[in-house]
Amino acid sequence: MPTYTYKAITKTGLVVKNKVESASRQNLIKALKSSELTPITIQQVAYKGLKTQKKQKRNVTDIQEIMKNVNTTDLNTRTKKVSTLDKINSYLAKTEKITQRDLVVFTENFYLLKKADFNNIHALNTIIDSTENESFKGVLQDILAGVEAGENMYTTMEYYSNIFPYIYVNMIKVGELSGSLTNSLEQAVKYLDNTENLSRRLKAIFIPNIIQFVLLIVMLVVGTLFAIPAIQSVFDELGTKDTLPAITLWFKDFMDKAIIYWYIPVLIIVAIVAIILLYIHTPKGRYNFDYFKYKMPIFGQLIFALDLTRLFRAMLLNLRNGLRIQEALEVSKNVEKNYVMLSIVETSINNILTGASWIEPFENSGLAKPMVTEMLKIGMQTDLAEMMEKLLEYMQIDIDNIMDKIMKTLPQIVYAIVGVVLIFFVLVVLVPCVQVYMGNFLFSAYGVT
Repeated sequence: MPTYTYKAITKTGLVVKNKVESASRQNLIKALKSSELTPITIQQVAYKGLKTQKKQKRNVTDIQEIMKNVNTTDLNTRTKKVSTLDKINSYLAKTEKITQRDLVVFTENFYLLKKADFNNIHALNTIIDSTENESFKGVLQDILAGVEAGENMYTTMEYYSNIFPYIYVNMIKVGELSGSLTNSLEQAVKYLDNTENLSRRLKAIFIPNIIQFVLLIVMLVVGTLFAIPAIQSVFDELGTKDTLPAITLWFKDFMDKAIIYWYIPVLIIVAIVAIILLYIHTPKGRYNFDYFKYKMPIFGQLIFALDLTRLFRAMLLNLRNGLRIQEALEVSKNVEKNYVMLSIVETSINNILTGASWIEPFENSGLAKPMVTEMLKIGMQTDLAEMMEKLLEYMQIDIDNIMDKIMKTLPQIVYAIVGVVLIFFVLVVLVPCVQVYMGNFLFSAYGVT
């Protein structure tokens, strides 16, 4: 049974902590509330492996007879001592980090088992037996305990938001509520694969250039703090009339002041970040921030296309399960987290209630492409589910095209930024070094013109 540590508050305001075993997180919450405790935090302790099942007892008389003749000293000497390395490996196994790859493998295996008509309990048991990550195994055991108690899987997954992404949980939720978990798992597999592929492609561009950018900044700062003063001291000792480049002197003066008054820019940056975060946590600020994500350069179109594709996939899943458009929108909106998209969906639902077109809010938003809304209108006149399937194929092609454009544009922007920093580094640090190497300042020092 999973073990949890919890922090709760009593009616009198006293905070209590404890470590208990419970079948699931939900059962623990119910138990705490029944004891008039309000949960603050609940954390599952790293899973320590399955308990060994007790074997059926053999003949007790025979065992007792054997034990009389056993040399306990000999047994103690034969006991294998656990080395420090084994203890470390055991500890690391219990606290092993759950990676994106673990989630992908779990989803793929669960999808294949559901496709083979396994029920949820049987599928989870099978996957748990083959899961090597002990921490993830404990999470799956918690999910299994909830399913065995009659709960949906997504209710337990919501407590592990650091493992299961918000969108992933809502895909599972849509599948369980609509009775088509297998299709939802298939979508979840595609979502994870697309996310991993996108992340891999962006890392291939960003990481090398970020490393190069950071190294240039370090070289610039180190050169300004150490090389430039050394060159200046040479000039001063020889009494030359030549001076360092103006940009070098300006940047050196800037760095000197930054070192002395470092707390001022730090406080300004912290204040700006705090103001932005506080604003984003307001309803209006969150809406404006989400709208900015859809309109931002380079990535805006991609983010909107991914969110819209996710919404329409969920709608298609619900329409094929016999839900009406209004019900499909109501259930499918759970896969969205962006306030702008949610407001569009809510307006669409209100339009259905008032007898207006549910497609109109998408069209009026100015975010959806005309091809998308036109295909939806044709689908309303023919077969919406079939047309939506074709629309998703079109949108996937559109997403691939947007990704290709980003992959072509992003390196150019990154190279331009790195190039500007490199030029600045040459002007500030390398030019004075070349000036010393050439030795022209010596002529001025000895009065030679």
